[in-house]
Amino acid sequence: MTTILVTGGCGFIGSNFLKYMISKYPQYKFVNVDCLTYAGNLNNTISFRNKHNYCFCKFDITNYNAMYQLFKGYNFDYIINFAAESHVDNSIYNPKIFIDTNIIGTYTLLENSKNFNIKKFIQISTDEVYGSLGSTGYFTEETPISPNSSYSASKASADLLVQSYYKTYGLPINITRCTNNYGQYQHPEKLIPKIITNALQNKEIPVYGDGQNIRDWIHVWDHCKAIDKVLHDGIIGEVYNIGGNNEKTNINIVNIILNYLNKPYDLIKYVEDRKGHDKRYAIDNSKIRNELYWEPIIDFEAGIKKTIDWYINNEQWWKKEGSIN
Repeated sequence: MTTILVTGGCGFIGSNFLKYMISKYPQYKFVNVDCLTYAGNLNNTISFRNKHNYCFCKFDITNYNAMYQLFKGYNFDYIINFAAESHVDNSIYNPKIFIDTNIIGTYTLLENSKNFNIKKFIQISTDEVYGSLGSTGYFTEETPISPNSSYSASKASADLLVQSYYKTYGLPINITRCTNNYGQYQHPEKLIPKIITNALQNKEIPVYGDGQNIRDWIHVWDHCKAIDKVLHDGIIGEVYNIGGNNEKTNINIVNIILNYLNKPYDLIKYVEDRKGHDKRYAIDNSKIRNELYWEPIIDFEAGIKKTIDWYINNEQWWKKEGSIN
């Protein structure tokens, strides 16, 4: 039986990926490793935790000995590394945990992957490693890495480690760099859930700077399907950018959500801009479209409405997740 290690599988993207894959591939075994920090929630796995082809192990990927024993016990075929500290604001005030998880944790996984001869290691990265764009142009896989935050610097460092294991040791790898995700089970600290949950409680919605920072948005399920493609068809050693072709300013996102919820615009509060705030991200996803025949299919208008409705119907989850009283 093909056995796949998914790290960070109790987080937002990781848990959605497991839900998608466990259903699609009942012939595969999935082992979820998560140390259950504040961003990892076992409740995210309720829908599949009793499936025959799934199991959960609480481990910290920075613990080399623990990971060695795990690799030894399961004989993994593939590794998909979602585990990461990912909130940029947190990286500004406490960069060490980003260095530990995102760099040391990735090293630990790579070293064990090399020693146990896994078939492919997939590093789930971010478009933020490329830095910031002006008003025109797009990130391609050839865009030089130029991170501007401790978070993106730690992810860029991990990417370089992954590439070095491919070049030096011949470890079969792929790296995916995705744009901003949205969907169910996203932690309330992130932009879209923060807007939704604050609006539902008639709380102020903080908007950095003038709100004109631009992001490309993709529904998490489109992202999961792209990773599935990379797992099965990705060319060894290649990087694949995953984008939604859906650029919007932050204030535009706020207005869309407020309009859907019929909430007043005076909930918006402009605040001092984030340190090192990148102006624009936008992905050229032509490589994965042309080589792996993937493209995003979830329309943003439909996707954001479905996402808002999920938060409306899961108040207990996000109040507990965000420690909202």
